[in-house]
Amino acid sequence: MRKRDHNLLTNAASLLICGLLAGVVVAAAAFPAVAMSGLAAKAGAETFDKLPTELTVKRAPQISYLYASDGKTMLAAMYDENRRDVPLADVSPIMQAAIVAAEDHNFYSHNGVDVKGVARAFVANQNAGQTQQGASTLTMQYVRLAIAYSANHPEDVIAATEDTSARKLREMKYAMQLTKEMSKDEILERYLNIAPFGNGAYGVFAASQVYFGKQPADLTIDEAAMLAGLVKAPTAFDPTTPGGYPMAVDRRNYVIDNMVKTGAITQQEADEAKAVELVVKGKRAPNGCVAANKNHWGFFCDFFYRWWMEQETFGATTYDRERRLKSGGYHIVTSLDVQTQEGAKKAVERALKTGSKNALMVAAIEPGTGYVRGMAVNRNFKLDDPDNPQNKVSTDPAKAKKGIRGTYPNTTNPLLSGGGDITGYQAGSTFKMFTMVAALEKGYPLEYTINAKSPYQSKYIVEQGSPAACPGTNKYCPRNASPSMNGVHNMWSAFGGSVNTYFVPLQEQVGAANAIDVAQRLGITFRAANDARFAADPEGANQWGAFTLGVSATTPLELANAYATLAADGKYCTPLPVQEIRDADGNSLDIASPQCKQAVSVEVARAAIDAARCPVGDNSSTSRCTGRTAGIVRSVVGHPVAGKTGTTDGEKTASLAVTTKQLAVAGILADPDWADTNVAMKHYIVNPAVYETLRDGMKGKEKKQFTPPSGKLVRGEQRSIPGVECQSIDNARSRLSGAGFQVEVDRSGPITSACPAGTAAGTTPSGRTIKGGVVIIKVSNGQGAQPSPDESPGDGGPGDGGTPGRPGNGGNPGGDGDDGD
Repeated sequence: MRKRDHNLLTNAASLLICGLLAGVVVAAAAFPAVAMSGLAAKAGAETFDKLPTELTVKRAPQISYLYASDGKTMLAAMYDENRRDVPLADVSPIMQAAIVAAEDHNFYSHNGVDVKGVARAFVANQNAGQTQQGASTLTMQYVRLAIAYSANHPEDVIAATEDTSARKLREMKYAMQLTKEMSKDEILERYLNIAPFGNGAYGVFAASQVYFGKQPADLTIDEAAMLAGLVKAPTAFDPTTPGGYPMAVDRRNYVIDNMVKTGAITQQEADEAKAVELVVKGKRAPNGCVAANKNHWGFFCDFFYRWWMEQETFGATTYDRERRLKSGGYHIVTSLDVQTQEGAKKAVERALKTGSKNALMVAAIEPGTGYVRGMAVNRNFKLDDPDNPQNKVSTDPAKAKKGIRGTYPNTTNPLLSGGGDITGYQAGSTFKMFTMVAALEKGYPLEYTINAKSPYQSKYIVEQGSPAACPGTNKYCPRNASPSMNGVHNMWSAFGGSVNTYFVPLQEQVGAANAIDVAQRLGITFRAANDARFAADPEGANQWGAFTLGVSATTPLELANAYATLAADGKYCTPLPVQEIRDADGNSLDIASPQCKQAVSVEVARAAIDAARCPVGDNSSTSRCTGRTAGIVRSVVGHPVAGKTGTTDGEKTASLAVTTKQLAVAGILADPDWADTNVAMKHYIVNPAVYETLRDGMKGKEKKQFTPPSGKLVRGEQRSIPGVECQSIDNARSRLSGAGFQVEVDRSGPITSACPAGTAAGTTPSGRTIKGGVVIIKVSNGQGAQPSPDESPGDGGPGDGGTPGRPGNGGNPGGDGDDGD
């Protein structure tokens, strides 16, 4: 007889026998008295024949892994079930033999159903009066697990696992069909990858890792036998519990003896294996961000998780998205750069150790891609144990009275990226950048001059009598941090020295709403309710006089990305925590690609960066820097840099944003629990944490220069300043105004001049300056030497090309002038 004919006859006989036996089993369950009747057997055969043969199998849940940007360093794992499918070739032959010996001796000889086993179980169960033997083959067990994992509703899961004859009948039919369609190795591979092994381990890969910390290819006889013995009852045979350990040893030895019976091993090998002491790790695989491989990676991991949960690509609801992440078996290469991250954490801890109530938060992002390269804070990423709390009482007096604990040293709040109750922190004069960009977009060049008076009575309305108002008025009245900042400034010197009374009148001229619009285009989200109201109402926005001084809340990540956008020639990229996502089949997903758009023009961005090189100790071929609030940055980082410091009213926060062409870093020092803190936040803490992070992140990278700006955005339209020496002040004012300049008279006192007392001694600047720029008339005291006959007063001379009158604060490293530091 041909083999094919023999197989057909075997299958046909099995179908008939299984049908008859199934009918008997069903009848026995319902009507024991007629269990052996012909009626029962006939009914069983007809029922079995009508069952479907196509088994729909969904992929069992798979663990997703997160890696650093190098694609090698594992950050964290996320799963509902700790499982990773592996090919049978990666499972040791001894493990394959052990599972067959434990569960199905005749696996390689039957056609999915062990007919003798079914008959034997029936007889045994009838004699026992209750079900004691199941006769399920490996293939039938796989069918049961596959149906459960493919179920769409809870009731389907129950139906797939309930102990009924109907379920057995269905399993038999499917098992026989699978045996026709798959090889024995394929069935065994699927079973080993789906079976539960206890302690959160599903599949042989996870089980090998959890119990023995090794790959399934490296399992020994005793280890393989212990794992194979678990699948029958993972909880009862749990070797990590005192009660389960001896049962696990007995079960292991039982499997080893069966391996001798199946011919998998010799008796000597069995004796040696049983003599090995059972030692297991019993350690569940780390799961989620709180179990990241390094705790400080948890804040970045959490940023990734929140990003994933917002992506509709992964499902219509947050529930669907989370299930995809924790069961989809994704290989996720994140944007986290280990070098930058390690540098950031070390820099933060050097400046302010974990345990401080003040949070030192640093974020790093790559210009031109939006890849988030690092996130560090002096906090532990963990939930504080309510039964054994480590967190101190909140610094907020109102909360402290109620005994509410703060978020230090332990928290899982998104301190660096915002979200939930975290709306951000005031970033001070770093926001002057947005006013400057708005002015550049309106055509104001870097040379544009304003006479920065302190105090300055603005046009903005505030509450009369409030500390922000000029005395006796309802007008907003900003001041400079030092008298040395007063005087005529252009954008280079005003940004370098952080001159408040340059930027408030500049904002008046360009419109606060336009500055706010720039901030939004550069990624500031205005999460705080009051900020959002201002930003959404153009009328109200134009009365937000203090906006340019950074009273709006932001986060280190947003701030870093705003400056990164300008470093990338105006190209804004959404902060992105991933570089590559591959699904369980190896397919790459497009969602990991950078999401970028042009937020401001290339020339405007280059001009803004040119001025921003001044505060941090850098220069370009066009920049004309005088004030520097963090002048050490350039020498420490060792690359071309641009940036800005920021301090808020009462020093309640301190911030610094610095960027190169390849990496932008921002840091904020604040108290997340109490925004109205009475502790002064100092730049000697936040500044080093930022520039040392940037230094370490830039190690090994090419030194790339910023492209200097060109054209009218640098010097604007230059005009000659008329000579007004020895003319009356009124005539001088009229002549200069007629030439298109803003004219002011120096009230600091007369200067020595040969011109008659009370007349114009000259101007600052002299020669040429920008159209519409400020020209200050100097008043003569009449005590200078008289000019010789060949000298002709009043021609103005060649001048100094528009050099501003006075610089900023000369490089005070401690602050930026927005709050008197």
